[in-house]
Amino acid sequence: MKKTLLALSIIAITFTSCKTEIDPFLVQNQNIGLLTDSTEVKDLKIIFAKDSIISPIAGDEFTGTLNTINIYEKGGKHLLSLTPNQALDSTATISSIKIKDPRYKTENGISNTSTFGDIKSKYTITRIQNSFRSISVFVKDSDIFFLIDKNELPAEFRFDITKTIEEANIPDTAKIKHFMVGW
Repeated sequence: MKKTLLALSIIAITFTSCKTEIDPFLVQNQNIGLLTDSTEVKDLKIIFAKDSIISPIAGDEFTGTLNTINIYEKGGKHLLSLTPNQALDSTATISSIKIKDPRYKTENGISNTSTFGDIKSKYTITRIQNSFRSISVFVKDSDIFFLIDKNELPAEFRFDITKTIEEANIPDTAKIKHFMVGW
């Protein structure tokens, strides 16, 4: 009995001491640090306990805005902008995240300081969507997508939202404007 208890204690100590720490700036399909695709708005105070959370206030649901929740470091640096799937509901989950801080990186090392050439070298591009001021670059098997300002494109693609934009039309040096995750 004592040997069994001693063995179980050693196993428990081994598992608790081998606990790996989660990188708070690692962006993966189902999570960004401790933030996951099932995290509820009410849990943000725990996840970002050391940071400042700027939330919409009651009455904002009628302004027509997305009710974005902004996360700032205590020093004032903007980390993330989170959009819940339901306005002003503490049990709502996060539907999209705009990554503002360059310390956030994908498993492949892409951040918002990377270029289109970096994206092409690390991911398979599945779709490029043309919009008014930017293009959205979607990658295979991922919830991550990248926005590139149309000013980074050749002149013939900057003003026509009906034009189809191919990979070859985007310079490798085009900088990422925003880096996003959509759950």
